[in-house]
Amino acid sequence: MSAYADLLALAEKAATLSEISVVGRPALWQVPADVGAYRKAAVLMLFGALDDIGASSSKPFISADLDVLLVERAATLNDHPGQVAFPGGGVDAADESVIAAALREAQEETGLDPLGVEVLGTLPEVPLSVSNFMVTPVVGWWARQTPVDVVDYGESAQVFRVPVRDLLDPENRFTAVLTRDQHTYRGPAFAVNGVVVWGFTAGILNFVFHELGWAVPWDEQRELPAPI
Repeated sequence: MSAYADLLALAEKAATLSEISVVGRPALWQVPADVGAYRKAAVLMLFGALDDIGASSSKPFISADLDVLLVERAATLNDHPGQVAFPGGGVDAADESVIAAALREAQEETGLDPLGVEVLGTLPEVPLSVSNFMVTPVVGWWARQTPVDVVDYGESAQVFRVPVRDLLDPENRFTAVLTRDQHTYRGPAFAVNGVVVWGFTAGILNFVFHELGWAVPWDEQRELPAPI
């Protein structure tokens, strides 16, 4: 099957899942969100050939031109400063759906044209307890390329694509560890393109790669401090 067909099948399967609760789920996801305070949010997981630069890894895990779009959050933000994330944010009252919210936020953050995105479906909501968000990942395919870049440097430090093959390469994977208030977080992480993807975003990617059957065994005992 092609990457597109795999992602479409995942989106169809996701309709039968009640939650994201499989291999590699970060420990902090286990903490219940404050149901009286959480806000709906959505992120766009946009896959496709985002440019003509292939993966750095030569290992044939998947096509070298398959990418996913990410943003690095501005270091001055109050929530998750400097972290790498999917484009996305809170669902506004004017949004018709979580899909509309994900596309709107992605356009505001990266300048992409939502009409160039084919929405394949959504994954189950995931609680982001540290900021009381209930997040819906929206799976999209880059059907028609449009330019992307930072729209507001007060929100994002950079907008960039990451080859999926590089994310799958075991040499680029480790377990991120963060200890705070006598609680220790351990979760999957990726070191690619000079940045580290960890926390919520890495957990979603880890889940998706396992569900797609793309995951490659990696050394989960290799632990490094979370970049925070």
